[in-house]
Amino acid sequence: MPQEQYAHRSTLSSNEGPHVYKVGIYGWRKRCLYFFVLLLMILILVNLAMTIWILKVMNFTIDGMGNLRITEKGLRLEGDSEFLKPLYAKEIRSRPGNSLYVQSDRNVTVNILNGDMKAVTQLVTGSEAIEAYGKRLEVKSNTGKLLFSADNDEVVVGADRLRVLGAEGAVFPKSIETPYVKAEPFHPLRLESPTRTLIMEAPKGVEINAEAGSLEASCRTDLRLESKDGEILLQAPNVKLPQLPRGSYSSSGSRQKVYELCVCPNGRLFLSQAGSGSTCQINTSVCL
Repeated sequence: MPQEQYAHRSTLSSNEGPHVYKVGIYGWRKRCLYFFVLLLMILILVNLAMTIWILKVMNFTIDGMGNLRITEKGLRLEGDSEFLKPLYAKEIRSRPGNSLYVQSDRNVTVNILNGDMKAVTQLVTGSEAIEAYGKRLEVKSNTGKLLFSADNDEVVVGADRLRVLGAEGAVFPKSIETPYVKAEPFHPLRLESPTRTLIMEAPKGVEINAEAGSLEASCRTDLRLESKDGEILLQAPNVKLPQLPRGSYSSSGSRQKVYELCVCPNGRLFLSQAGSGSTCQINTSVCL
């Protein structure tokens, strides 16, 4: 290179000086960045305040939230609780000394499911009725004694006494089997069949006893007392048959008050005036 050109370039380089390059964000970009950072800090503070407020209102503690407490035995709810979706629990019980209330605006249904998730036992309590579905229903006492049971075959009442307090008594459309029928003290016992026949049967006899009152049996057509292998015993100081028919035979012209009790072949009873001999055969026309 010629000496003149080198000197000229050296002179230019010395006159311009070193170049400085600025690094960073300046101007409106810097102001926007500061604004977003400030907005983010405000959102963080608002979020923190809202979180603290929710924790305070919902009563969050180490043991639980609100009325819900977490204990070693499970969850404990204090006060009224409302479940909007199904609740699955192994055991639900109240605190010692308090009652357990289950309340619903409609029905309360309890289902027992089998392995196929089908209801085999169901209890439905509604505003109009309480319905129970199952193979067998049992009611037992505190000692385990069976008080009541029902299934498709029979209904068993295991209590010592069955009391029917209705004014109309108990109605049995078909037969009833019982070893003892007794009325309340100082109340009459009435067995009635308004439109059908009333039959009392027992393999070893039927005993009808009224210790402090009278015994009355009435029917519209026939009253039948039958004993196949034994006898019918009417034991009383006086046995009265006031409406028996009387025969027309009279052995004397005077009106006598002594009569003979006669029995027709068909079992009909009638009275015949007594004579020196039997007068029943003379009044056989009563048996017709």
